Amino acid sequence: MLELKNISYSAEGKQGILKNITLTIEDKKFVVITGPNGGGKSTLAKIIAGIEKPQSGQILLDGEDITSLSITERAKAGISFAFQQPVRFKGVTVKDLITLASGQQLSTETACQYLSEVGLCARDYIDREVNASLSGGELKRIEIATVLARKTKVSLFDEPEAGIDLWSFKNLIDVFEKMHEEIQGSIVIISHQERILNIADKIIVLSNGEILKEGTKQAVLPSLLNVSEGCRFMKEENR
Repeated sequence: MLELKNISYSAEGKQGILKNITLTIEDKKFVVITGPNGGGKSTLAKIIAGIEKPQSGQILLDGEDITSLSITERAKAGISFAFQQPVRFKGVTVKDLITLASGQQLSTETACQYLSEVGLCARDYIDREVNASLSGGELKRIEIATVLARKTKVSLFDEPEAGIDLWSFKNLIDVFEKMHEEIQGSIVIISHQERILNIADKIIVLSNGEILKEGTKQAVLPSLLNVSEGCRFMKEENR
């Protein structure tokens, strides 16, 4: 279980990006954090991952205080983070990356299975370098494959739908549903997309650095889909 207690964060020139955030993410739950742009969603994800440090508050993973741990130490503790813009690694093959993520020696067949789960033809990608020759959508799916291989306690995704085509987006929904069924950890996704919100166990609405609402999708989603014209950030963009 992941617990955030009274988390506050400010950056130079930007005060109150997060204001006294307290929330609990239970084991084996699919949680979506949503809200208007600039509301603090990505910052919150980075604080959970250890990329940013809060000015105040406490983060607990299974009752252990991890507030002071680095991103590497949190990864070892069981928190994985998929960036909105995946990192490119010149000289590293896709198989190498998936193997590193899993923490064990993988056969080519097993590595290929992870690629197949994210909708990529394994024979076309397994030996390719993770570099500029891959599109943003391909990199995004490869990064998700590495998270699948890690099987962490908490898997964080920052707007995983960004930069991918419609077919890939539909496939992405299937991947997340399968992850939810198979892994023992929690999945936390930053997203505006209605179809991702619709498969969540819990939705957290973050705006202006504060939690406006949280609850089951049955309790929260209807109000999001019927908000006023000025708050149509929940609607799917051109889909």
